[in-house]
Amino acid sequence: MSRIGKLPIAVPSGVTVTIDGSTVTVKGPKGELSRSFQPVISIKQEGDQIVCAPLDETREANAFHGLTRTLIANMVEGVSKGFSKKLQLVGVGYRAALKGKNLEMQLGYSHPVLVEAPEGITFEVPSQTEIVVTGPSKEQVGQVAANIRKWRKPEPYKGKGIRYEGEYVRRKVGKAGKD
Repeated sequence: MSRIGKLPIAVPSGVTVTIDGSTVTVKGPKGELSRSFQPVISIKQEGDQIVCAPLDETREANAFHGLTRTLIANMVEGVSKGFSKKLQLVGVGYRAALKGKNLEMQLGYSHPVLVEAPEGITFEVPSQTEIVVTGPSKEQVGQVAANIRKWRKPEPYKGKGIRYEGEYVRRKVGKAGKD
């Protein structure tokens, strides 16, 4: 049995959890998330805690045990606190701005790049070279940040591109000049 899966999930005040068979719905101040899980895992609410347990000792049940617990814990944390990813734009002329709810970026192309905010995701631009992606779903925030980063991945020679905050880009030496 999974060591992580055995731990109960504390439900903070202001968050309501509804369990309908293998579907869990979590509502809180930051939004509402719903997800269906494998039927080999038993999910129960005991007071202000959620407990996950495998229904049998098969390999499949043990494999989903820790994953199910972690996904539910992320749902509870997301609707109560929310998740965010910070991106940095590095390069001459690279900048970002908000156009309504959408994000407009100048990335060295002949045209501006417009990224539409999916439902539940918000963009913030504290400065022209910083982007903050926030939302209640950890998966969705990470995917939107990865899609933005995909427009200009950091390149190893000059270090230009879009990178996560704190990401280290290993630099390569360019061509050696003739002596």
